[in-house]
Amino acid sequence: MLLTNQLSFAQSSRSLNPEERQEAQQNGYSLREIPVAIEGLAVAVHPDLSVEGLTLEQLRDIYLGSITNWSQVGGPNLAIVPVSRTTDGGTVEFFIDTVLGSNNLAGNVTFARSTTDALRLVSSTPGAIYYASAPEVVGQCTVKPIALGRQAGQLVPPYREPYIPAANCPAQRNQLNTAAFQSGEYPITRRMFVIVREDGQLDQQAGEAYANLLLTDEGQRLLEQAGFVPLR
Repeated sequence: MLLTNQLSFAQSSRSLNPEERQEAQQNGYSLREIPVAIEGLAVAVHPDLSVEGLTLEQLRDIYLGSITNWSQVGGPNLAIVPVSRTTDGGTVEFFIDTVLGSNNLAGNVTFARSTTDALRLVSSTPGAIYYASAPEVVGQCTVKPIALGRQAGQLVPPYREPYIPAANCPAQRNQLNTAAFQSGEYPITRRMFVIVREDGQLDQQAGEAYANLLLTDEGQRLLEQAGFVPLR
């Protein structure tokens, strides 16, 4: 919509791809992405599943279909039910590119229309697993976020420890592990962008003004309140 002049500026949870940059150049302008916040992806499982966490390789193999039972990753003898949103969103594209190495999701993946539907499925399916933006997962009462690591023995939770069990929720909720997201210790993070069309018109000024607002101290505080991690 930004490329077809239906928006003054856009927000994006992924970087621009070469095709989008090329289309902008063909239209006589360039696109600029302005980082405004950091976000992590979190993985949710059923609250009763006895698995501490996964390495990125194990997570990849689950969604590529080569790991199909939780016993293969130290859990119970229980079939894994991988869940994903459909492949038309920035989070799914980021997951496929970053975690799956641009490989397609396996044929055994169950697709949900929304994160709400996916989390409901996970909460009612003992073997289910789902990935989404950390703010959408970490504070939930009906699912359990699990730790992720680049290697075994380096698992980092997306929540601040100690973990708050579902029995304590909603009076208490898990909070984002902001420090691990900022430092890069948590293995799946991404920057959030404002995308500006650089054409010297008022829309460019509007987009830059909006990005500058989000980068003020107040803007960074508001982003943090909304569940994102400030850049500074």
